[in-house]
Amino acid sequence: MPETAEKLIFEQGEEGRANQYVEYSKPLETFLPKNLLREELPLPDNTELDVVRHFTRLSHRTFGIDLGFYPLGSCTMKYNPRVNDTMANLPGFRDLHPYTPDELSQGALQVMYELERSLASLFGMAAFSLNPSAGAHAELAALLIAKKYFKEQSAKTGAPARDKVIVPDTAHGTNPASAAMCGFKVISLPSDERGRVSVDEIKKVLGPDTAVCMMTNPNTLGLFEDHIHEIAKAVHDAGGLMYYDGANGNAIMGNVRPGDMGFDLMHLNTHKTFTIPHGGGGAGHGPIGVAAHLVEYLPTPIVRAEPKSNGEVVGAQAAPSDKLAYSLDFNRPNSIGPMRSFWTNFAHAVRALSYIYANGAEGLKKVSQLAVLNANYIRVQVKEFLTTPYDEICRHEFVASAQELKKETGVRALDIAKALLDRGYMAPTVYFPLIVPECLMIEPTETESKETLDTFIAALRDIVETAKKNPQEILDAPVKTVVGRVDETRAARQPDLRWQPASGTAQQ
Repeated sequence: MPETAEKLIFEQGEEGRANQYVEYSKPLETFLPKNLLREELPLPDNTELDVVRHFTRLSHRTFGIDLGFYPLGSCTMKYNPRVNDTMANLPGFRDLHPYTPDELSQGALQVMYELERSLASLFGMAAFSLNPSAGAHAELAALLIAKKYFKEQSAKTGAPARDKVIVPDTAHGTNPASAAMCGFKVISLPSDERGRVSVDEIKKVLGPDTAVCMMTNPNTLGLFEDHIHEIAKAVHDAGGLMYYDGANGNAIMGNVRPGDMGFDLMHLNTHKTFTIPHGGGGAGHGPIGVAAHLVEYLPTPIVRAEPKSNGEVVGAQAAPSDKLAYSLDFNRPNSIGPMRSFWTNFAHAVRALSYIYANGAEGLKKVSQLAVLNANYIRVQVKEFLTTPYDEICRHEFVASAQELKKETGVRALDIAKALLDRGYMAPTVYFPLIVPECLMIEPTETESKETLDTFIAALRDIVETAKKNPQEILDAPVKTVVGRVDETRAARQPDLRWQPASGTAQQ
């Protein structure tokens, strides 16, 4: 049975219960400047204990990776090792003000420099900027780089401006949005019967107006684009640039590099691949990498490392990092400029570097191999009771379809997702990619055990079998959660995002 409903904090308490630790008889102006006070602000009147209990109860009702399996396709929700948080919480990192001078921030700058160099090595790029805040933010940065690059090329050669961006239908949904925000015209490219980009088809849409082809490899079907070199050559021969969406980076670490595939620009969701908490829309981290001919356009600042003067060198036995002086370089005339305030989401940079160093080159390679193994382990068993439209070895994720189940019972992919909530699992991504009807996109990551995968497969099987016997039971799900089936359409079209007192209610 679902838990009892929790009243809103505004619906709890009574007048006079607050201010346990502040003498209530004194006016608020005693404690706060008058210009910060608002008479119309209806603050709840609760004791500190009531507030703590309220939010603790709510936290226990929030599903997260620390509570259960989170197979959200293309979002790579895996376990976040606590040692990474410990590193980010070291006082020298945690308490450092972003305006601290470079000479007093050497440890933090070293972290940023070593992370940038590590990512460049892992993914085959000439350089990265850590500045963007998240994946879509870095996509925007990449397209701004492309726009500036082609504007300069046009000024040099007199060629017309390039304004077309090719986006396959297996790309991430933010790709066309980012391109449109930059003023590009988006050309959607259908995938072939194998779920991949056809070399012949892409050649049909390439031309002197082609700016960028945006892809991820493996794509969102979990399939590796096995003609990627031919695709990259065709785009380059047309004068365009190749962009790699790194949301699927967990599938390739240490095994293959986008730079070697022919990509000129890429971003990484380090909050996905490198185990950084990002549930609930939390803070992301989206470094952007470029090939050598685009380095000058990277967002500022870039961390530079230069040899210290002889007087500063600790000694002949000093580590290489002790012989370097780090600084933030803002003097980059061709840069597209900063994408955000301050230099990066620094705490996430610490976490990502901690993860890289904890695993090492071979460890990161094994991470991707285990992610691929886990995805295929689920895929071959799920195809016994759900359609798997691309029945071949996948990479880190795969897609299944509930289309036949819907025809037989009326139970859709959405209903399966809701029923999984009742069985203690977060639902996988549904209805994406759009090219698969009644799609479920499942990504187990490398961190889940065989036992967890087995119980998840059993839960999916049980849902399908129940749907065939008693579909209404699945259509009514979830029934064991605090909130039952919600009206998603109304929630999207008529969002109510803040509490307001009922009409006529006196405000305290």
